[in-house]
Amino acid sequence: MSKPSISTAYISASTNRFNHAADVSSSSLIACGSGKLIALWNTQEPDGKGVFQTLPGHDGLVTCVRFVASDAFVSADDKGTVLYWRLFGTDWRTTAIVQAHQQAISVLREFDKFLLTGSSDSSIKIWEVERGAVDDKMKEFQTISLQGWYPLSIAIAFLPSSEAIILAIGGTDRKVHIWTRSDGSFIRSVTLSGHEDWIRALAFQAPLTLNDPLVLASGSQDGTIRLWNVESFTKVQAQSQAHIKHSEDDFSDDLLDAFEASLGDLGADAEEGGRQISLKRHILTVKSNFGTQQYSITFDALLIGHEAGITSLSWSPSNASLLSTSTDSSLIIWAPSSIVSTAYSSSISSIWINIQRFGDVGGQRLGGFTGGLWSNDGAEAMAWGWSGGWRRWRRITSDSPGGTAGEEWEEVGAISGHSGAVKCLDWSPKGDYLVSVGLDQTTRIHGAITSSNPEQGIWHELSRPQVHGYDLMGAAWLGPWTFASVADEKVARIFEAPQNFIEEVRVLGVKDLAQSQGDRPATASVPPLGLSNKAVSDAPLELEGSRPRRHPFEGELASITLWPEIEKVFGHGYELITISASNSFDLLATACRATSPQHAVIRVYTTADYQPFGVPLEGHSLTVTRIAFSPPNDRYVLSVSRDRTWRLFEKKENGYMPIAADKSHGRIIWDCAWSCEGDLFATASRDKTAKIWKQHSDSGRWGAIKTMKFEEAATAVAFCSAGANAQERWLAVGLETGEIRIYSSLVSTPDQWTPVLTIDSNLAHVEQINHLAWRATDNPLKKQLASCSEDGTLKVMIVQFEVD
Repeated sequence: MSKPSISTAYISASTNRFNHAADVSSSSLIACGSGKLIALWNTQEPDGKGVFQTLPGHDGLVTCVRFVASDAFVSADDKGTVLYWRLFGTDWRTTAIVQAHQQAISVLREFDKFLLTGSSDSSIKIWEVERGAVDDKMKEFQTISLQGWYPLSIAIAFLPSSEAIILAIGGTDRKVHIWTRSDGSFIRSVTLSGHEDWIRALAFQAPLTLNDPLVLASGSQDGTIRLWNVESFTKVQAQSQAHIKHSEDDFSDDLLDAFEASLGDLGADAEEGGRQISLKRHILTVKSNFGTQQYSITFDALLIGHEAGITSLSWSPSNASLLSTSTDSSLIIWAPSSIVSTAYSSSISSIWINIQRFGDVGGQRLGGFTGGLWSNDGAEAMAWGWSGGWRRWRRITSDSPGGTAGEEWEEVGAISGHSGAVKCLDWSPKGDYLVSVGLDQTTRIHGAITSSNPEQGIWHELSRPQVHGYDLMGAAWLGPWTFASVADEKVARIFEAPQNFIEEVRVLGVKDLAQSQGDRPATASVPPLGLSNKAVSDAPLELEGSRPRRHPFEGELASITLWPEIEKVFGHGYELITISASNSFDLLATACRATSPQHAVIRVYTTADYQPFGVPLEGHSLTVTRIAFSPPNDRYVLSVSRDRTWRLFEKKENGYMPIAADKSHGRIIWDCAWSCEGDLFATASRDKTAKIWKQHSDSGRWGAIKTMKFEEAATAVAFCSAGANAQERWLAVGLETGEIRIYSSLVSTPDQWTPVLTIDSNLAHVEQINHLAWRATDNPLKKQLASCSEDGTLKVMIVQFEVD
């Protein structure tokens, strides 16, 4: 028997819809929450491999991730749990787990020896972290009660030239609350008002030189960003006296008069919204070794440029520029123009300008950007969107060393994945690419692009052929360029590849193609009030031959990679639940939700004209969960159902006829699969067993020849053969916990199956596995297994069999 080893070729994972759900380390490693998992993505990997690992550990959705050091980060979830992670060698391990709050944690920050957690229980807790050799401890230091409003953002820093700490808290009460700590606990100091809606983002920028103030940026759902200067009050007084002879109050009045007069010049528009720009100076007093020190906080600038709420703010690690993301689908980089203000100013006053704007113009596309980050020491700006995919831009030229003068940026590849449970997947006929569908109402096609390593391509999402109004439940290929999908509706839809997809797989080396592929529409689009993709014949995109040699980015996937829909297949009375294509691709079978025998039927259609083939296959009394045609010649159709039975139908002249049935499973049967030789089939059930069935040579009846027992429900099965004349075959069984077990058997002894490999949640999944499929490859000892799960991830794993 061979002993297999396992590695991951591809992980497709989206990022959760929380604006603190991702963070970047000093070495440009991104950790982001993806469902209950944490996905790791090295943005500086030369081949652009994408997510290379997922870390299990949370029981709830991950809401916050924050790096503490290059080899440590903290994560929090919507159940109130905080996990502390550290890197030992190449393994990330949890070193502390704390139930910090009873409600979801909405914000997480680390500073000095403190860790701060803010939760929807309307409190912020401050923890002291003690790092040990292997384990870490978190001790509660202080709880700040927020009297009924919820924290959405926290920023924390040292006060200028001081050991005292300043803490800013923003949230649902529209004010920025400043707390300070010199020794002992944090105390409430001042409140900054001005924003007209929830404050979702706060960020401190430490002074770049000794004379600079500490700058606090606050971003709100009202679409504006405010900058506040924090500086030593004695310095401010000294400067103000040097600048002017007037007393300070007279001066402020003069300035306010001038300011109001200038507002008057703006005409009627200025009245709307009644924005009052306050020049009030807030004074903070903190104790220090030299007695007490006073600091002033003044409003410095109002940045207006986004058309909708601000979701995140972060300062560049290399210069004074500020990155903001918004639900208007734009990402803006702001920088101070070096115009020195002639009027009085506490420091050199800055006029802030919007130097770069990325994203989609005027588009509130799908909720815009959820959050953004700088990476690669400020040379890359990136953001993740409402649907969980990332976009990133890289600076390519700059005339000035720190600067903004001749900057050019280009979009580069990023990661993406389903933002909900992935329900089904299917390999294209020759295994060139993979289609997946899920509850995020999208169909996605993934493929391996040729890379510097000839052994193995780099996987990417290549196309998003269907973006639907219903949750998608299943998909099946009907040929290399045609697939069918079913959703939470009564109709199956058939899609045909457009010219731009064929061109793409040819250019990227995903599939070996002859140049001509017949006459096809260039692409597809969805009419404003429709659900069906319509063919578009003239390509708005690029001319023939000018296709860029790269995979499409998230923005393009979401807008220009649709496939035209060529047919609808009707017949069922309720929402469809499963679909299957025959091995010869000339038949298509579908089943729908059912609570009665009348609806629990399987309808078989010919793919030549999508007309029914024979009569509907009856016999089940509840929803059919999976249908499988027997290889190599589709002689049988096997179906399994919620009614705990499997049924077998045999092909006759004018349709399939029932020949066998069995009810020996004790609970719902989730999945079934035929062996590649067609002599056996397997069923997987909630009764925690998977069974292998074979036809008895003497009686012709089908009986169970092997039962495999598990600790959890079995939810998916898939067979794999080792090749044409090989002696061995394998069976993969997916469990409700997300684990995958692989068994091996000799073709000569079909009733003996030996467990050879367990793929645990570190490599596999953390929730129910919905579908497994082996890829058709020529190498008998190196197979690829695709799996998809309720946890929202899709993985392609390489199983390497080594023969003794």
